[in-house]
Amino acid sequence: MEWSFHTAEELAAALRAGEVSSVELTDEAIARIERDDKAINAVCVPDFDRARAAARDADRARARGEDRDGRPLLGIPVTVKESFNIAGLPTTWGMPQHRDFVPDEDAVQVSRLKAAGAVVLGKTNVPLGLQDIQTFNEIYGTTLNPWDHGRTSGGSSGGSAAALACGFGALSIGSDLAGSLRTPAHFCGVYAHKPTLGLAATRGMVPPAEPAWPVDLDLAVVGPMARTARDLTLLLDVMAGPDPLTFGMAHRLALPPARHERLQDFRVLVIDDHPLLPTGAAVRAGVERVAAALAGGGARVERHSPLLPDLTEAATLYMQLLVSGSVARFPLESLDRLRARADELSPDDRSLDAARLRAMLFSHREWLETNHGREVHRDGWRRLFAEFDAVVCPITPTPAFPHDHHPNPLERLIDIDGVEYPYFDQLVWAGLATMPGLPATAIPVGRSPEGLPVGVQLIGPMFEDRTPLRLAELLEQQIGGFHPPASITPSV
Repeated sequence: MEWSFHTAEELAAALRAGEVSSVELTDEAIARIERDDKAINAVCVPDFDRARAAARDADRARARGEDRDGRPLLGIPVTVKESFNIAGLPTTWGMPQHRDFVPDEDAVQVSRLKAAGAVVLGKTNVPLGLQDIQTFNEIYGTTLNPWDHGRTSGGSSGGSAAALACGFGALSIGSDLAGSLRTPAHFCGVYAHKPTLGLAATRGMVPPAEPAWPVDLDLAVVGPMARTARDLTLLLDVMAGPDPLTFGMAHRLALPPARHERLQDFRVLVIDDHPLLPTGAAVRAGVERVAAALAGGGARVERHSPLLPDLTEAATLYMQLLVSGSVARFPLESLDRLRARADELSPDDRSLDAARLRAMLFSHREWLETNHGREVHRDGWRRLFAEFDAVVCPITPTPAFPHDHHPNPLERLIDIDGVEYPYFDQLVWAGLATMPGLPATAIPVGRSPEGLPVGVQLIGPMFEDRTPLRLAELLEQQIGGFHPPASITPSV
């Protein structure tokens, strides 16, 4: 029997029943990677010897009954995004100058995976500095979309999404600042969950050679990726919780349950129009499919609400927070060049390009004013979620796009149904949840006319992560979920 595309939940049950061993699961996963990853390039740092040793340990632990002692992933093969520190393996973030950096301590999330019994197969590919919607770098090359090798797998967790789509492990962990969990899931036809800001400790998911301190990141989170909604919840339960070096000294995690268990009890706002960017026909059709499934299942579905925070203002605030943080360590000579470009902008230019450029030069006072705007939006979302349980919307305006490795990302364009727009404008949908720090679950909902995966995101109330996750599970039952790409054949 082949196990590569079984869920983590199914694998755990089979392991408990003695139908398969962790060594057998691990050997099968390694064989699949060695056979199929030559074409995809998802697993950039294999760790097969230690994985086999961990699998043997897992089988011995299960024989001792340790699967009944809070080790929900015991013996299950997984992958980890390259940006997480794993002792003894390189952490480069795709930066050539750091190709030889090897940390001596695991990231907190890697420690949690291992404590839960997971078998780590290796690390998955990322873009340079994690700062792209694609996955390629000079060290490890390009990760291809398993559905169409001429297209991107997304970024920055593109290696993890492609690995899951190809059956390289049952679960993966990634990070999300600008849709980096959700966009690759959407492009590769898998599931991902961007947790509430601060829910899952991030220590050790840090640029190479920088100290792995327990720092509270702004906007950025770490989260689970899987091939089913229930597996997302399984992995989030392993990942969630404060850092034991800081809030974990005094706080204990107690996530509230999902607001509802039945689809007919959910109140959902569905939106697919953005004032700053059109939504492509394939993605719009995916949103419509979800809306129909919700209505058909008895949920209350609305298309408009005066409670929805202003989308134009939300996108602008997000871009300002995102960019001002990303350039904080730029050399002064770079800032001088940016200032000269900003001086050429018309005062009336309110485009996202202009917002990004101005934000690169923010003073501390300007950042505080923008942060105040974020708090206003957070209050608006609290009011909205008093009337609704979730918001359904796009993740990006298109399915996976063709590889574009133009050295200056600011000169790239995104094609939306034949019309070109600035490349980074496609982040407006990802930023909708990121800017206020809300949880958002990415789910596959169908295929484009070209056969590419299409996903949507379910945005939920802050710290009520189980609500969009439960809705994702119910929608999976209604409209189906992950299917392997046709090019990925069973092992012989």
